[in-house]
Amino acid sequence: MTTTIKQLKEQITAYGHENILATHKNTLMITKDKNLTKKGDCIIAINADKAIADLNTEFKQKLCQPNTKLYITIEADNLIEQITAYGSNELNLNHNNDIVIRKSNFTSDRTLAIKADKAANDLPREFIKKLEKPNQQIKITLTLI
Repeated sequence: MTTTIKQLKEQITAYGHENILATHKNTLMITKDKNLTKKGDCIIAINADKAIADLNTEFKQKLCQPNTKLYITIEADNLIEQITAYGSNELNLNHNNDIVIRKSNFTSDRTLAIKADKAANDLPREFIKKLEKPNQQIKITLTLI
């Protein structure tokens, strides 16, 4: 007898911005905001078509189960970055504007996942150069297995 593992996916489209620094050592963030100052050093994409509150209910329910593994794929042109993080029963997943992925165990209303293996600062500079382009489309795929 074979067991089928259900995979849940969410797709997000966002865009680059000239003020993307991606220097934060503990977090990375995607936002629906259409503008960005240089104070947002964890932001890697703006003008996103989804925030945490917009994600599918089944996806959010599974993510709230402790130690659920989340795979985050970020694509800009032909460059792809992969991040692995985890869900938690302490997530409330209802923020209407942002998505934050953290290396730590800290949760807030903006937190999508914790214990990530990368933060904004860990992304290669070649990749960040793509994200600095204002019209650069960024495709983010969230996959739960």
